[in-house]
Amino acid sequence: MRTELIQASELLQKNTPEAVEEAIGLLQNTVFSFSMKMCGHRQDAEDTMQEVLIRSLKHLTKLQGPHALAAWLYTVTRNRCHRMRRDQPEASGKKLSLEELIPNDEELRQLLVGAESGPERDAIQAEQHHLLHEAVLRLPTALRLVLVLHDMEELTSEEIARILGLQIGTVRVRLHRARLAVRREMPRLLKGLPEQRTAERVTFTQRPNECRDLFVGLSEYLDGRVEPRTCEEMRAHIEKCPACIAFIKDLRVAIDRCRSFDVSCDPAVAQRMRALMTQEYLRLLNEGFQPAH
Repeated sequence: MRTELIQASELLQKNTPEAVEEAIGLLQNTVFSFSMKMCGHRQDAEDTMQEVLIRSLKHLTKLQGPHALAAWLYTVTRNRCHRMRRDQPEASGKKLSLEELIPNDEELRQLLVGAESGPERDAIQAEQHHLLHEAVLRLPTALRLVLVLHDMEELTSEEIARILGLQIGTVRVRLHRARLAVRREMPRLLKGLPEQRTAERVTFTQRPNECRDLFVGLSEYLDGRVEPRTCEEMRAHIEKCPACIAFIKDLRVAIDRCRSFDVSCDPAVAQRMRALMTQEYLRLLNEGFQPAH
């Protein structure tokens, strides 16, 4: 979970104007960042930030603890983003199967060469902020939502399942597909290639079954959600398979980029809205609204 939510929850319990203003500033950052990652439009994210915080003022101090605060905030923000969504039909309606996201032998060979030479990886690193956001926005909405909540907003799979009303297994499958898709799209974006259509994708057919099974369960392995015996079996295969090692490194880079990605609201806009939200909160107090203790 974002540290901002933990800090905001603690500040809201103090019920002082100074603490409330600081808490609202932290919540602003969370709502704006989440909205930008989901919709990609700054004006929409600013409008969402304002509307969500206005709606939240009467509820903030009644939400006991950061987990309750996170569940409320992300649910309300997600619903607002959905209503304002400007996704193209193909972006929101397409589906990605694991088969089309798993690399074939040719791509694995390219990964092995790239691991040795490095220029393309360096170039991607230099442009990773822009490219990552574009790659995330290319995801189908259902996959994007899980990726953003898990790898960028730092929620657990269990928390995401509760917020979205999904089974944990469904969350994990969507997360893995989203990660694989982001890993695949970033090099294409660097080269200026258009988004690849499903019919044009060459699916995984040539690797041994052990490789395929590993690729399908790779997020479970990387997130430490595999039972010890299975984990040891996977590790034993990885250690003797250069192609799997190259793919794991490439996927891990994509995951690390997601986890380090953030976007901030314009300071002047944030300050103006924070002042308005604090003023509105104090007005509610003066009118008899009693926050929970």
